[in-house]
Parts: sequence; structure tokens; C-alpha cells
Amino acid sequence: MTPDTTTASKPLIGVLGASGAVGRAAVRELRALGHTGLRLGGRTEAALHEIADEDPAGAETVRADATAPDGLRAFTEGCDIVLNCAGPTYLLRATVASAALAAGAHCVDVAGDDPAAEDLLKHGDPARDGRTVVLSAGALPGLSSLLPRWLAGQGLDHASALTAYCGGLETCSPTVARDLVLSLTSGGADGAAYGEALAAVRGGRRAPRALRTAEDAEHHAFPGRVALQPYLSGESERLATTLGLDRLDWYNVHPGPAVRALLPLLPGSLAAGDDPAERAARLIRAAGLDLAGRRPYYVMDFSVTGTASGRPATAGLTLRAASSYRLTATVGALAVDAVLRAGVPQGVHFACDVLDPGAVVRHLRSHGAADLRLTGTASGAERVEEGAL
Repeated sequence: MTPDTTTASKPLIGVLGASGAVGRAAVRELRALGHTGLRLGGRTEAALHEIADEDPAGAETVRADATAPDGLRAFTEGCDIVLNCAGPTYLLRATVASAALAAGAHCVDVAGDDPAAEDLLKHGDPARDGRTVVLSAGALPGLSSLLPRWLAGQGLDHASALTAYCGGLETCSPTVARDLVLSLTSGGADGAAYGEALAAVRGGRRAPRALRTAEDAEHHAFPGRVALQPYLSGESERLATTLGLDRLDWYNVHPGPAVRALLPLLPGSLAAGDDPAERAARLIRAAGLDLAGRRPYYVMDFSVTGTASGRPATAGLTLRAASSYRLTATVGALAVDAVLRAGVPQGVHFACDVLDPGAVVRHLRSHGAADLRLTGTASGAERVEEGAL
């Protein structure tokens, strides 16, 4: 019988955490991009089989736990690339990426952040072995930097300031809840916290306590009353440097009253020695209470100011989606596709530095992952582009 060389030549993509909210969506996104050589890994075999059966072509399933070295080795062995959708990010750090590299595979992580990059580079750049690792390939971080980079090029000659509002109303997965709690004390560069509340960029540099929280506010992109929490992450600081911004104001938006009431209590309770797992469980319950009877949504709203033809101008973008989990899955799948097409250099990278922002925007629109509305010079630039086409 003649072997199926077409099947044999397909790259094997391992999706770890395939039974989770992001992993399930990532499998669908990869299939939509034409990738069928999939190995699904997770801790619940029944859920993995259910996902595999969604496609007539099926997929290989392997029980795998990111915290169990032997199982992780068995999962990564033979993969060409591994997409990590498992967490918590700030406990795993570079665990999955290191296992993928040891198996001779590339890796994309929908999170990863600075601690994972530091761990990987501590043992030598994967580029020496011809391997690629893409970190922060999700919604936030990831899309949160890709979209402003794209927006700054829509009709503006120069960008000087960015204001961002990101948040929504949706279920809180166990991974997200645990990472949010862990981010209060880890997740940033050199062992620091993931970011700094109330900080902003002024004069191109971090300015502590530059902004104030608004506990009961309105914003045009969000329905109802919301809380606006200023927060400056390492990704946002890098974004300001990349775009040459003088000012950057970033707000995390919290529409739900139960979550809003709980968040300010987290730092104090952790400092008092409360169990982080119990805090995470409370976050999950609070998000469920806020969502009861309401339709989930996620919003990213950006406004970039600068100059156009020598005059002050603004470019605006509002993204609305049903789920941040699908957004994360989409960016992760696009990163996998880019690596397999040799569109990403060897070595360790953050997704925002190596993915094409314009291609990401076009994919989000064409595949119905999000609704994007443009204002200011961005709207005018799009009309010019459509006319050219």
C-alpha cells in the first residue's frame, strides 16, 4: 500500500491545554488556518476526545500535565511546534517552552511574559539550535500591543500619546484567576510584579502614581457604569518605547460590581497570608455573579494622538468581541502559522515584535473574531486603502 506522503509531511502541532477555554478555541483557529496535524494535550481525556471529534479528520490525543515532567516530555516528543495554552503562566514560566526545545520543537505561548523570556535566555538563545519561541501571543499581552502599533500607522505622520481602555464581562477561567492573583507579586522583569497600578508614561518614562482610579465612571465603548483602574505593564512600557511616545495612559476596565469590590482587597489579603487559591476561587465566583443574566463581551479601545500633515490629529480604534479567550486563541494560532511558514526569526520573541499587525487586523475581521471600528485619521486611511484596492 502506498504511504500517504501528504499526511506524512504535515507538521505536527501540539496544543497543550487543549481542553481549556483558550485551548479549545485555538484548535478551531488552527483548523480554520488549514492545519490538521494536531496533537491535543490536557488532563481530561474525555474532553480531549470531544474536541478531536469536532473535525472528521480527528486529532491525536495525549493525556498531559504541564507540571509533570515525564508527561510533558511524552507530549512534546515528535512535535514540530508546541502551542501552550496551559497555566498558570507565572508558575509554569518557561517550563513548556523548555520541554518543547528539548524535543527539538518550536514553541508559541499565549502568555509567557518576561519571566519566561529570562528563563529561556539564561540557558542560551534557542536560535543557536535553529529554534523559535514566541511569547505573549494572546489578547493581553499580545493584541494589546499589536493593535496600537497598527493604529499608529493609520494616517498619522507621528504618534506622541496613547490612551487605552481594556476589559469586559465574561467568565473567569481558573488559569486567568490564578494568574491575576500571582501577577500582584510576580510576572514582570527581574522578579518584579507584572505591572504597577496608577503608573503611566510621562516624558517617555514610567511615572508612578500619575493617574487615579475611577470607581464609578462611564466610557463610550462600555455599556453601563464601570471602574477604571490605571495600570502600566512591562508590555505597555515597551510599546511606548517602540512608538516613541511621550505619554501613555492605560486603564483596565472592570464593568462588574462583584469583581470591582473584590480586586482592591487582594493585595492586603495576600500580604496577610491568605491562600492564593482561595482568592482565585473568589474571583471566579465574583465573575460568575457579575455575568449572571448578561451577555459576555470584551472591549479594547485605543486612541493615538500625534500629527498628520503637520497638524494635530487622532486615530481611534474600538474592538468588540464576544470573548477575550477567542482573541487569545486567534493570536496564538496566527503565531504558530507564522513560525511554520518561516515568517518569524529564530530565537526568543514577544508576539508583538514579530507578527504583522496589519495581517492580524485583517484576520480578525475576515474570520469574524471581532468587530473593529475606526475613527479619526484611521477611518480616513481605511477609505483611501479601500479606494486603492
